[in-house]
Amino acid sequence: MTEPQSAPGGEQSRAGQVFLYFGPLTFLLYLTAPTAYLVDFGTSYMLKDQLHATAEQVANFRLITAIPTYFAVVFGLTRDLWNPLGRRDRAYLFLFSPVMAAIFTWLAVTKLSYGGLLVGMLLLMTLSRFQSAAYQGLIALIGQEKLMSGRLTALWQVVASFPQVLGALAGGWVAEHLRPSETFIILAIMSLVLGAYGALKPAAVFRGAYDQPLAKGTHFWGDVKRLVKHRAIYPAVLIAFMFQFAPGSNTPLQFYLHDKLHASDAVYGEYYAVFAAAFVPMFFVYGWLCKRVSLQKLLWWGTIITVPQMMPLAFIHSAQAAVWLAAPIGMMGGIAAGAYFDLAMRSCPAGLQGTLMMLVESGFQLSYRGGDVLGAKLYSLSPTNGFLYCAIATTVVYALILPVLLLIPKGLIATMDGERNPELDAEASAAAAASTG
Repeated sequence: MTEPQSAPGGEQSRAGQVFLYFGPLTFLLYLTAPTAYLVDFGTSYMLKDQLHATAEQVANFRLITAIPTYFAVVFGLTRDLWNPLGRRDRAYLFLFSPVMAAIFTWLAVTKLSYGGLLVGMLLLMTLSRFQSAAYQGLIALIGQEKLMSGRLTALWQVVASFPQVLGALAGGWVAEHLRPSETFIILAIMSLVLGAYGALKPAAVFRGAYDQPLAKGTHFWGDVKRLVKHRAIYPAVLIAFMFQFAPGSNTPLQFYLHDKLHASDAVYGEYYAVFAAAFVPMFFVYGWLCKRVSLQKLLWWGTIITVPQMMPLAFIHSAQAAVWLAAPIGMMGGIAAGAYFDLAMRSCPAGLQGTLMMLVESGFQLSYRGGDVLGAKLYSLSPTNGFLYCAIATTVVYALILPVLLLIPKGLIATMDGERNPELDAEASAAAAASTG
């Protein structure tokens, strides 16, 4: 059996090349994705300011357009089973990006309407799931094979934060200074750039990556059976779902800042820019800690710190206070976010990296959108305490993550990044036996 590659030695010397490939790819992917702040905030401003939608209408639009993400596991399984043009993950970038560019262009040249925006965003969300499945499946596979899931998680989250910050800052400015058609043309151009990136094939990432035991699957029903029996997936998916359940952090916060604190649209964007930026130093800290502390400790530390994350926002009296609080609130969630994505990578069954990562994505997005709808309803219950109800709901769910941590297989999280992991070694051996059996 071919042993999984490890980080020490030659692989460690090539880690920089791995980072160099995934860095720009992450930036481009998260800049153009319909779930990114640039697109999500942009469409919410169009709905609120130009189509005069209410808070619940905006939340429902986000819920409906995110439907493909709730079934993201289908796209992940497609990635694991379908090898388009014989180019695996790269093909998903240069095949689907031009189609997304065409849809952005269609939105640019047609009259803005609720129905047109809904259809366009649904199509974009569907196509982007193929890209996301390829990206997340590949980064999880490389993280497992090279024993660097923690460091790749840190890179992923750090780089993904920059388009989030840019999108949050630009969202309000774009809403005030650019027509929707101009916004969509810019997004179309960026989609074409992402497609061109799919032509790259650095050896440090792709040489032998799909030949290792951890990359081997069996067949459709065999893979489904292995997925269901892989007990590590259940806490990983549940934790991701719970962590993203924040009823007050999206539409209710947008209306809370505007209606109660009398802030402009730009302040909502400023809050999220600071919030997203505050995660960055903590992701750097996570990248340093994961080589020195076991994932088990990082999961517990991160969860305990993040439990009261949302409560301070319920007691502010000015929009400026919200922007100032965004930094500590974001920092409180950084270690937890890094640990949860690290856990997801380690939990992937062999040959099913795309499936598991997109199953996590499904839970993540369903919770994100569903929590937003629930938050809008809680917010509407009371003009005075609506946002407080949202913050309390978030805090309770975060606290309930702690007992879920006890369900994670101990061997999976007992090691530091770069150490050989008995759970992954056993998974590689089982995969090798299944593929030759």
